[in-house]
Amino acid sequence: MASTSLHRVDFLQWDEYFIGVSILTAQRSKDPKTQVGCVIVDTRYRVVGAGYNGMPWGCPDTDMPWGKDEKDPLQDKNTFVCHAEMNAVMNKNCVDLEGCRLYTTLFPCNECAKIVVQSRMAEVIYVSDRDSWKMDASKRLFDQVGITYRQFIPKRNSITIDFTKHT
Repeated sequence: MASTSLHRVDFLQWDEYFIGVSILTAQRSKDPKTQVGCVIVDTRYRVVGAGYNGMPWGCPDTDMPWGKDEKDPLQDKNTFVCHAEMNAVMNKNCVDLEGCRLYTTLFPCNECAKIVVQSRMAEVIYVSDRDSWKMDASKRLFDQVGITYRQFIPKRNSITIDFTKHT
């Protein structure tokens, strides 16, 4: 006898889910201008690393510079900030990232691309990209080693998290 119950049809697809986790992770960033989040997912759809852009571990956010394009590099956040991809790799909970997919809210810069390449990840899925030589260099690196990359195209405009729904 066949079951008459139907499963939900509006559930999140894997890409939606992992990009959603990346966006939520980005909300941890203290950067006043740019919040970037990243998750690394293995071939069995398990999150094996997560990170957001922020100051190195142990450096108080309130004591570090958050300005950008400053004349004095010691007053420029780019001198100090660890990018989301670096943090995700450093926070990984597995030995090897080979074959994993990286989901990120912003296409990786050239420095993070080197980390992705050295980790032997297979694919990068991103929300947005910047017109920058850094991203062009990243694409060149990825193309050289066969890491695929694609922009996430959402099928819905938003996902709502309601903290009171499941209480």
